[in-house]
Amino acid sequence: MSELFSISAHWAQAFDEAGLQQWAQELRRHLGPKRVSLGLVFMAPKFFPHAQATLEILRVHAQIPLLAGCSGTGLVAGDSELEDNPGLALALYHLPGADLKAAHFTQEQVQAVTGTDYWPAETGAAPLATHGWLAFLDPFTMDCERWLRDFDAAYAPRPIVGGLASGDPGEQNTQIYLNGEVFNEGGVAVAVGGEVTLAGVIAQGCTPIGETWTLTGVEHNIIHGIANRRAYDVLADTWKGLTTDEQRKTQGNLFIGLVINEYLDDFHRGDFLVRNVLGADPNSGAIAVGALPRAGQIMQFQRRDATAASLDMTELLARAKRTFSGATILGGCLCCCNGRGKSLFESPSHDARMVQQQLGPFGLAGFFCNGEIGPVGERSFLHGNTASLALFVKR
Repeated sequence: MSELFSISAHWAQAFDEAGLQQWAQELRRHLGPKRVSLGLVFMAPKFFPHAQATLEILRVHAQIPLLAGCSGTGLVAGDSELEDNPGLALALYHLPGADLKAAHFTQEQVQAVTGTDYWPAETGAAPLATHGWLAFLDPFTMDCERWLRDFDAAYAPRPIVGGLASGDPGEQNTQIYLNGEVFNEGGVAVAVGGEVTLAGVIAQGCTPIGETWTLTGVEHNIIHGIANRRAYDVLADTWKGLTTDEQRKTQGNLFIGLVINEYLDDFHRGDFLVRNVLGADPNSGAIAVGALPRAGQIMQFQRRDATAASLDMTELLARAKRTFSGATILGGCLCCCNGRGKSLFESPSHDARMVQQQLGPFGLAGFFCNGEIGPVGERSFLHGNTASLALFVKR
Protein backbone atom coordinates (compact mmCIF):
# COMPACT_ATOMS: atom_id res chain seq x y z
CA MET A 1 0.00 0.00 0.00
CA SER A 2 1.38 3.42 -0.97
CA GLU A 3 2.29 5.98 1.69
CA LEU A 4 -0.52 8.43 2.51
CA PHE A 5 0.31 12.10 1.92
CA SER A 6 -3.21 13.49 1.58
CA ILE A 7 -6.80 12.76 2.50
CA SER A 8 -10.15 14.21 1.42
CA ALA A 9 -13.75 13.85 2.57
CA HIS A 10 -17.27 15.20 2.11
CA TRP A 11 -19.58 16.64 4.79
CA ALA A 12 -23.15 16.36 3.50
CA GLN A 13 -25.06 17.54 6.56
CA ALA A 14 -26.11 21.03 7.60
CA PHE A 15 -23.82 23.20 9.74
CA ASP A 16 -23.21 21.45 13.08
CA GLU A 17 -20.38 22.84 15.17
CA ALA A 18 -19.79 19.76 17.33
CA GLY A 19 -20.18 17.38 14.41
CA LEU A 20 -17.78 19.35 12.21
CA GLN A 21 -15.19 19.46 14.99
CA GLN A 22 -15.28 15.68 15.35
CA TRP A 23 -15.26 15.19 11.57
CA ALA A 24 -12.23 17.46 11.09
CA GLN A 25 -10.34 15.75 13.92
CA GLU A 26 -11.04 12.32 12.44
CA LEU A 27 -9.89 13.41 8.99
CA ARG A 28 -6.69 14.81 10.50
CA ARG A 29 -5.99 11.50 12.30
CA HIS A 30 -5.80 9.70 8.94
CA LEU A 31 -2.48 11.45 8.24
CA GLY A 32 -1.02 10.14 11.49
CA PRO A 33 2.12 11.98 12.60
CA LYS A 34 2.51 13.83 9.30
CA ARG A 35 2.12 17.62 9.53
CA VAL A 36 -0.62 19.22 7.46
CA SER A 37 0.96 21.69 5.02
CA LEU A 38 -2.17 22.85 3.19
CA GLY A 39 -5.92 22.50 3.37
CA LEU A 40 -8.33 23.11 0.49
CA VAL A 41 -12.00 23.70 1.29
CA PHE A 42 -14.99 24.11 -1.01
CA MET A 43 -18.49 24.91 0.24
CA ALA A 44 -21.96 24.92 -1.26
CA PRO A 45 -24.11 28.08 -1.00
CA LYS A 46 -26.10 26.61 1.90
CA PHE A 47 -22.95 27.09 4.02
CA PHE A 48 -22.63 30.81 3.21
CA PRO A 49 -24.10 32.02 6.55
CA HIS A 50 -21.75 29.71 8.47
CA ALA A 51 -18.64 29.97 6.27
CA GLN A 52 -16.44 31.91 8.67
CA ALA A 53 -17.31 29.69 11.63
CA THR A 54 -16.68 26.63 9.48
CA LEU A 55 -13.24 27.88 8.45
CA GLU A 56 -12.24 28.39 12.07
CA ILE A 57 -13.46 24.92 13.05
CA LEU A 58 -11.50 23.30 10.24
CA ARG A 59 -8.32 25.29 10.89
CA VAL A 60 -8.27 24.46 14.59
CA HIS A 61 -9.49 20.87 14.64
CA ALA A 62 -7.75 19.66 11.46
CA GLN A 63 -4.59 21.64 12.40
CA ILE A 64 -4.33 23.47 9.08
CA PRO A 65 -1.66 26.22 8.84
CA LEU A 66 -2.80 27.41 5.39
CA LEU A 67 -6.41 26.99 4.26
CA ALA A 68 -7.73 28.19 0.89
CA GLY A 69 -10.71 27.57 -1.35
CA CYS A 70 -14.02 28.94 -2.59
CA SER A 71 -17.69 28.19 -3.05
CA GLY A 72 -19.09 25.79 -5.63
CA THR A 73 -22.49 24.61 -6.81
CA GLY A 74 -21.03 21.12 -7.02
CA LEU A 75 -18.07 19.65 -5.16
CA VAL A 76 -15.37 17.02 -5.62
CA ALA A 77 -14.13 14.78 -2.82
CA GLY A 78 -12.03 11.67 -3.41
CA ASP A 79 -13.48 9.83 -6.40
CA SER A 80 -16.93 11.46 -6.07
CA GLU A 81 -18.51 14.48 -7.73
CA LEU A 82 -21.25 15.79 -5.46
CA GLU A 83 -23.86 17.63 -7.48
CA ASP A 84 -27.12 16.92 -5.63
CA ASN A 85 -26.24 17.55 -1.96
CA PRO A 86 -22.79 19.13 -2.12
CA GLY A 87 -22.31 20.44 1.44
CA LEU A 88 -18.59 20.79 2.15
CA ALA A 89 -15.44 19.19 0.70
CA LEU A 90 -12.09 19.29 2.50
CA ALA A 91 -8.66 17.93 1.59
CA LEU A 92 -5.57 17.89 3.81
CA TYR A 93 -2.12 17.70 2.20
CA HIS A 94 1.25 16.81 3.69
CA LEU A 95 3.72 18.40 1.27
CA PRO A 96 7.22 17.67 2.62
CA GLY A 97 9.72 20.40 1.79
CA ALA A 98 7.11 22.65 0.15
CA ASP A 99 7.38 26.43 0.38
CA LEU A 100 3.83 27.81 0.24
CA LYS A 101 2.72 31.42 0.02
CA ALA A 102 -0.87 32.69 -0.28
CA ALA A 103 -2.35 36.03 -1.26
CA HIS A 104 -5.77 37.62 -1.61
CA PHE A 105 -6.10 40.22 -4.36
CA THR A 106 -8.80 42.57 -5.67
CA GLN A 107 -9.98 44.22 -8.86
CA GLU A 108 -8.30 47.44 -7.71
CA GLN A 109 -4.95 45.64 -7.79
CA VAL A 110 -5.72 44.18 -11.21
CA GLN A 111 -6.28 47.71 -12.52
CA ALA A 112 -3.07 48.96 -10.90
CA VAL A 113 -0.68 46.58 -12.70
CA THR A 114 2.16 48.50 -14.35
CA GLY A 115 4.49 45.70 -15.45
CA THR A 116 5.67 42.14 -14.89
CA ASP A 117 7.26 43.00 -11.56
CA TYR A 118 3.93 44.13 -10.04
CA TRP A 119 2.50 40.77 -8.96
CA PRO A 120 5.75 39.33 -7.52
CA ALA A 121 6.03 42.47 -5.36
CA GLU A 122 2.38 42.21 -4.26
CA THR A 123 2.44 38.48 -3.48
CA GLY A 124 5.99 38.19 -2.14
CA ALA A 125 6.51 35.14 -4.38
CA ALA A 126 9.58 35.46 -6.60
CA PRO A 127 9.17 33.85 -10.06
CA LEU A 128 12.37 31.81 -9.80
CA ALA A 129 11.29 30.39 -6.43
CA THR A 130 7.77 29.53 -7.59
CA HIS A 131 6.91 26.27 -9.36
CA GLY A 132 3.22 27.03 -9.95
CA TRP A 133 0.05 28.68 -8.65
CA LEU A 134 -3.32 27.35 -7.51
CA ALA A 135 -5.96 30.09 -7.92
CA PHE A 136 -9.66 30.61 -7.11
CA LEU A 137 -11.40 33.76 -8.37
CA ASP A 138 -14.78 35.48 -8.10
CA PRO A 139 -16.04 35.97 -11.69
CA PHE A 140 -18.48 38.76 -10.79
CA THR A 141 -16.07 41.28 -9.21
CA MET A 142 -12.86 40.43 -11.07
CA ASP A 143 -11.69 40.95 -14.62
CA CYS A 144 -10.37 37.40 -14.60
CA GLU A 145 -9.00 37.47 -18.14
CA ARG A 146 -6.95 40.60 -17.38
CA TRP A 147 -5.72 39.20 -14.06
CA LEU A 148 -4.64 35.95 -15.69
CA ARG A 149 -2.93 37.72 -18.59
CA ASP A 150 -0.80 39.87 -16.26
CA PHE A 151 -0.18 37.13 -13.70
CA ASP A 152 0.90 34.74 -16.44
CA ALA A 153 3.20 37.38 -17.90
CA ALA A 154 4.90 37.66 -14.52
CA TYR A 155 5.24 33.92 -13.82
CA ALA A 156 5.15 31.96 -17.11
CA PRO A 157 6.10 29.25 -17.89
CA ARG A 158 5.06 28.24 -14.39
CA PRO A 159 1.49 26.89 -14.53
CA ILE A 160 -1.53 28.63 -13.04
CA VAL A 161 -4.29 26.12 -12.28
CA GLY A 162 -7.71 26.58 -10.66
CA GLY A 163 -11.14 27.96 -11.41
CA LEU A 164 -13.76 30.66 -11.05
CA ALA A 165 -16.03 30.23 -8.04
CA SER A 166 -19.70 29.37 -8.44
CA GLY A 167 -22.65 29.92 -6.11
CA ASP A 168 -26.41 30.22 -6.18
CA PRO A 169 -27.29 30.22 -9.93
CA GLY A 170 -29.99 32.83 -9.29
CA GLU A 171 -27.58 35.31 -7.70
CA GLN A 172 -24.22 36.76 -8.70
CA ASN A 173 -22.71 35.88 -5.35
CA THR A 174 -19.76 33.64 -4.55
CA GLN A 175 -17.28 33.27 -1.69
CA ILE A 176 -13.48 33.05 -1.65
CA TYR A 177 -11.66 31.60 1.38
CA LEU A 178 -8.22 32.22 2.83
CA ASN A 179 -7.41 30.94 6.32
CA GLY A 180 -10.19 32.31 8.54
CA GLU A 181 -11.42 35.02 6.18
CA VAL A 182 -14.40 34.98 3.82
CA PHE A 183 -14.25 37.31 0.80
CA ASN A 184 -17.13 38.18 -1.50
CA GLU A 185 -14.82 39.67 -4.11
CA GLY A 186 -11.39 39.25 -5.66
CA GLY A 187 -9.36 36.08 -5.70
CA VAL A 188 -6.97 33.88 -3.75
CA ALA A 189 -3.81 32.23 -5.07
CA VAL A 190 -1.37 29.81 -3.44
CA ALA A 191 2.21 29.70 -4.70
CA VAL A 192 3.92 26.29 -4.58
CA GLY A 193 7.70 26.23 -4.27
CA GLY A 194 10.48 24.38 -2.51
CA GLU A 195 10.62 20.60 -2.97
CA VAL A 196 7.10 20.28 -4.38
CA THR A 197 5.97 21.32 -7.85
CA LEU A 198 2.51 22.01 -9.23
CA ALA A 199 1.56 20.30 -12.50
CA GLY A 200 -1.57 20.86 -14.55
CA VAL A 201 -3.59 18.33 -16.56
CA ILE A 202 -6.07 20.30 -18.70
CA ALA A 203 -8.79 18.26 -20.41
CA GLN A 204 -10.73 20.58 -22.73
CA GLY A 205 -13.20 17.90 -23.70
CA CYS A 206 -12.44 17.75 -27.43
CA THR A 207 -11.08 15.29 -29.94
CA PRO A 208 -9.22 16.53 -33.07
CA ILE A 209 -10.87 15.98 -36.45
CA GLY A 210 -9.29 16.23 -39.88
CA GLU A 211 -5.73 17.39 -40.46
CA THR A 212 -3.56 20.12 -38.96
CA TRP A 213 -3.28 23.29 -41.03
CA THR A 214 -1.45 26.62 -41.07
CA LEU A 215 -3.44 29.85 -40.87
CA THR A 216 -2.52 32.12 -43.77
CA GLY A 217 -5.08 34.92 -43.54
CA VAL A 218 -6.26 36.37 -40.22
CA GLU A 219 -7.97 39.62 -39.26
CA HIS A 220 -8.76 39.98 -35.53
CA ASN A 221 -10.97 36.92 -34.76
CA ILE A 222 -11.81 36.27 -38.43
CA ILE A 223 -9.91 33.55 -40.29
CA HIS A 224 -9.91 34.22 -44.04
CA GLY A 225 -7.25 31.78 -45.20
CA ILE A 226 -6.08 28.31 -44.21
CA ALA A 227 -3.14 26.82 -46.13
CA ASN A 228 -3.61 29.55 -48.79
CA ARG A 229 -7.20 28.43 -49.38
CA ARG A 230 -10.48 29.97 -48.30
CA ALA A 231 -11.02 29.00 -44.66
CA TYR A 232 -14.61 27.94 -45.31
CA ASP A 233 -13.50 25.55 -48.08
CA VAL A 234 -11.03 23.82 -45.73
CA LEU A 235 -13.80 23.47 -43.15
CA ALA A 236 -16.18 22.07 -45.78
CA ASP A 237 -13.60 19.52 -46.94
CA THR A 238 -12.93 18.51 -43.34
CA TRP A 239 -16.65 17.96 -42.84
CA LYS A 240 -16.92 15.86 -46.03
CA GLY A 241 -14.03 13.69 -44.82
CA LEU A 242 -15.96 12.61 -41.72
CA THR A 243 -18.13 9.52 -41.61
CA THR A 244 -21.89 9.97 -41.36
CA ASP A 245 -21.75 9.12 -37.65
CA GLU A 246 -18.89 11.58 -37.08
CA GLN A 247 -20.81 14.30 -38.93
CA ARG A 248 -23.83 13.68 -36.69
CA LYS A 249 -21.68 13.98 -33.55
CA THR A 250 -19.94 17.11 -34.83
CA GLN A 251 -23.15 18.97 -35.72
CA GLY A 252 -23.41 21.83 -33.20
CA ASN A 253 -20.22 20.67 -31.45
CA LEU A 254 -17.54 22.13 -33.73
CA PHE A 255 -14.55 23.99 -32.26
CA ILE A 256 -11.11 25.11 -33.37
CA GLY A 257 -7.82 24.15 -31.73
CA LEU A 258 -4.89 26.57 -31.91
CA VAL A 259 -1.37 25.30 -31.24
CA ILE A 260 0.40 27.46 -28.65
CA ASN A 261 3.90 25.94 -28.86
CA GLU A 262 4.71 25.56 -32.55
CA TYR A 263 8.28 24.40 -31.91
CA LEU A 264 7.03 20.88 -31.23
CA ASP A 265 7.79 18.23 -33.82
CA ASP A 266 4.31 16.72 -33.54
CA PHE A 267 1.03 18.08 -32.25
CA HIS A 268 -1.07 15.98 -29.94
CA ARG A 269 -4.10 16.26 -27.72
CA GLY A 270 -3.35 18.86 -25.06
CA ASP A 271 -1.17 20.99 -27.36
CA PHE A 272 -4.21 22.93 -28.63
CA LEU A 273 -6.05 25.84 -27.07
CA VAL A 274 -9.69 25.05 -27.86
CA ARG A 275 -12.08 27.89 -28.72
CA ASN A 276 -15.57 28.23 -30.23
CA VAL A 277 -16.29 28.45 -33.94
CA LEU A 278 -18.74 31.36 -33.89
CA GLY A 279 -19.79 31.26 -37.54
CA ALA A 280 -18.79 30.42 -41.11
CA ASP A 281 -19.72 32.32 -44.29
CA PRO A 282 -19.67 30.37 -47.57
CA ASN A 283 -19.88 33.60 -49.58
CA SER A 284 -16.84 35.37 -48.14
CA GLY A 285 -15.11 32.11 -47.23
CA ALA A 286 -14.35 33.36 -43.69
CA ILE A 287 -14.71 31.69 -40.29
CA ALA A 288 -15.24 33.61 -37.03
CA VAL A 289 -13.74 32.12 -33.86
CA GLY A 290 -13.74 32.96 -30.16
CA ALA A 291 -10.03 33.79 -30.07
CA LEU A 292 -7.43 36.05 -31.67
CA PRO A 293 -5.39 33.70 -33.83
CA ARG A 294 -2.42 34.85 -35.88
CA ALA A 295 -1.15 34.13 -39.37
CA GLY A 296 1.31 31.23 -39.34
CA GLN A 297 -0.34 29.55 -36.37
CA ILE A 298 -1.10 25.82 -36.60
CA MET A 299 -4.73 24.82 -36.13
CA GLN A 300 -6.98 21.79 -36.24
CA PHE A 301 -10.76 21.51 -36.04
CA GLN A 302 -12.12 19.80 -32.93
CA ARG A 303 -15.31 18.04 -31.81
CA ARG A 304 -16.71 18.28 -28.29
CA ASP A 305 -19.23 15.80 -26.86
CA ALA A 306 -19.38 13.23 -24.06
CA THR A 307 -17.43 10.59 -26.01
CA ALA A 308 -14.78 13.10 -27.05
CA ALA A 309 -14.51 14.48 -23.51
CA SER A 310 -14.08 11.01 -22.03
CA LEU A 311 -11.41 10.05 -24.58
CA ASP A 312 -9.65 13.38 -24.01
CA MET A 313 -9.52 12.83 -20.25
CA THR A 314 -8.35 9.24 -20.65
CA GLU A 315 -5.45 10.10 -22.95
CA LEU A 316 -4.28 13.15 -20.99
CA LEU A 317 -4.30 11.26 -17.69
CA ALA A 318 -2.38 8.41 -19.33
CA ARG A 319 0.21 10.93 -20.55
CA ALA A 320 0.47 12.39 -17.03
CA LYS A 321 0.94 8.90 -15.62
CA ARG A 322 3.86 8.32 -17.98
CA THR A 323 5.31 11.76 -17.23
CA PHE A 324 5.24 11.22 -13.46
CA SER A 325 6.26 7.58 -13.51
CA GLY A 326 8.62 7.12 -10.58
CA ALA A 327 7.60 10.43 -8.98
CA THR A 328 5.29 10.78 -5.99
CA ILE A 329 1.95 12.51 -6.53
CA LEU A 330 1.13 13.94 -3.12
CA GLY A 331 -2.44 15.04 -3.87
CA GLY A 332 -4.62 16.98 -6.26
CA CYS A 333 -7.31 19.60 -6.83
CA LEU A 334 -9.91 19.12 -9.58
CA CYS A 335 -11.83 22.09 -11.00
CA CYS A 336 -14.63 21.00 -13.36
CA CYS A 337 -16.84 23.11 -15.59
CA ASN A 338 -20.48 23.34 -14.54
CA GLY A 339 -21.27 21.92 -17.98
CA ARG A 340 -19.53 18.62 -17.26
CA GLY A 341 -20.67 16.13 -14.61
CA LYS A 342 -23.98 14.34 -15.08
CA SER A 343 -25.25 16.88 -17.60
CA LEU A 344 -22.50 15.84 -20.05
CA PHE A 345 -21.69 12.24 -19.16
CA GLU A 346 -25.18 11.13 -17.96
CA SER A 347 -23.58 9.43 -14.96
CA PRO A 348 -22.00 10.89 -11.81
CA SER A 349 -18.33 11.31 -10.87
CA HIS A 350 -16.87 10.72 -14.33
CA ASP A 351 -13.79 12.97 -14.07
CA ALA A 352 -12.96 12.38 -10.38
CA ARG A 353 -13.23 8.63 -10.78
CA MET A 354 -10.92 8.65 -13.82
CA VAL A 355 -8.31 10.74 -11.97
CA GLN A 356 -8.23 8.31 -9.06
CA GLN A 357 -8.20 5.23 -11.29
CA GLN A 358 -5.26 6.40 -13.39
CA LEU A 359 -3.18 8.46 -10.95
CA GLY A 360 -4.46 7.72 -7.43
CA PRO A 361 -5.32 6.97 -4.83
CA PHE A 362 -4.63 10.34 -3.19
CA GLY A 363 -6.51 13.17 -1.52
CA LEU A 364 -8.54 15.03 -4.13
CA ALA A 365 -10.89 17.97 -3.59
CA GLY A 366 -12.41 20.53 -5.92
CA PHE A 367 -15.54 22.16 -7.24
CA PHE A 368 -17.71 22.89 -10.27
CA CYS A 369 -16.63 26.19 -11.85
CA ASN A 370 -17.83 29.17 -13.84
CA GLY A 371 -14.59 28.90 -15.82
CA GLU A 372 -11.41 26.86 -15.50
CA ILE A 373 -7.78 27.99 -15.39
CA GLY A 374 -4.90 25.94 -16.70
CA PRO A 375 -1.84 25.84 -18.94
CA VAL A 376 -1.58 24.98 -22.61
CA GLY A 377 2.08 24.83 -23.52
CA GLU A 378 3.98 27.42 -21.49
CA ARG A 379 1.04 29.82 -21.03
CA SER A 380 -2.03 29.63 -18.82
CA PHE A 381 -5.53 30.41 -20.09
CA LEU A 382 -9.13 30.69 -18.99
CA HIS A 383 -11.15 27.79 -20.39
CA GLY A 384 -14.72 26.55 -20.64
CA ASN A 385 -16.19 23.01 -20.61
CA THR A 386 -12.87 21.86 -19.16
CA ALA A 387 -11.57 19.71 -16.32
CA SER A 388 -8.53 21.43 -14.80
CA LEU A 389 -6.49 19.16 -12.54
CA ALA A 390 -3.69 20.48 -10.32
CA LEU A 391 -1.25 17.87 -9.02
CA PHE A 392 1.18 18.36 -6.13
CA VAL A 393 4.26 16.37 -7.17
CA LYS A 394 7.39 15.69 -5.13
CA ARG A 395 10.36 17.17 -7.02
